[in-house]
Amino acid sequence: MSPALEPGQPAPDFTLPSTAGPVHLADLTARGKVVLAFYAEDATPLCATEIRSFKDEYETLTELGAQVVGISADGLDAHHQFAESLGGLPFPLASDTSLDVARQYGVVDDTQKRSLRAVFVIGEDGAVLHANGFYNPGNPGQYAEVFQALGLEL
Repeated sequence: MSPALEPGQPAPDFTLPSTAGPVHLADLTARGKVVLAFYAEDATPLCATEIRSFKDEYETLTELGAQVVGISADGLDAHHQFAESLGGLPFPLASDTSLDVARQYGVVDDTQKRSLRAVFVIGEDGAVLHANGFYNPGNPGQYAEVFQALGLEL
């Protein structure tokens, strides 16, 4: 596995199917910053905590000019069920079944055939502003780093 991307590097562009239709990174960055939340699997407790944390702070994230996209290797049916189990989500869950995008971002777990829990903040210019290749949703400091990358002073 290659290392995760680092701040300052260009973010690999992609188009993936999602619960809200096709998601194209270049289209999203044309409208503002983007938070990419990679997670291992739908309906697992720690991944649910990760996605729920972005749902809970979605209003603040959008006030900071960010859009959120969750990404895992699960298919769209599983994504829809997962979103429903969380009471609906205000952002799309994208399906990277081939793990090509996770591989480009350096966050694929080849032994488990899934992506690692990782978070990237991408700027309007398509460059990585923040990268955490081993995101721990139970660590408030890591979540605070996302807000700081979006310009919130803590």
